[in-house]
Amino acid sequence: MVFDVLLIGGGVSGMSCALVLGSAKNKPFVIDKKIGIIVHQKTSSLQEAIINNAYGIASNTFGTDLLSESTQNLSHTYPHITQIPDEKVLEISGEFPEFIVITNKNKYKSKIIVVGIGAANTFAIEGLMNFLEPHKKSLPEKQRIQLKNNDHLVSEGIYVTGTLAGWRSQVAIAAGSGAAVATDILTLWNGGIQTHAHDSIRK
Repeated sequence: MVFDVLLIGGGVSGMSCALVLGSAKNKPFVIDKKIGIIVHQKTSSLQEAIINNAYGIASNTFGTDLLSESTQNLSHTYPHITQIPDEKVLEISGEFPEFIVITNKNKYKSKIIVVGIGAANTFAIEGLMNFLEPHKKSLPEKQRIQLKNNDHLVSEGIYVTGTLAGWRSQVAIAAGSGAAVATDILTLWNGGIQTHAHDSIRK
């Protein structure tokens, strides 16, 4: 199977991107799209977080709970999105619209890639190393990195979200970054016509 978009990372920005893409499932230009997410969460900064200041999230929410609940929510609400657990991405090769993503267990093909993992300097995905640069909104002593990008776009067909896109480490910011990329992809699928995905109680 060839994915139309494959998201890498099951943290805040990656899951936010997946949720927005999933919610657009009934749009004519999305119906036939195959969406996947590699939900690797072991290195997420949420592993040690307690969240008190993010809109829509109850105070004293543990990051570990949010991580597990987010994958369950995605599975329940948008089961058409393929979740790939317990795999770590090692390499990305190819170019738009024919990328190959190699993990420690499998190989996948995708037309578009979204990278939503953290900004730790342990980043080691072959094929993206040339895009690394120091994080512009982090203290130098933390030695964080980001991928060079223009409004989340690293190169044609490759997007980056969250702290790895150069944003500050805040849950709300990371979620917004992931959602923004999702709407960029929806706009691309809609032939360049600006679009978004809203749910409404109105019929």
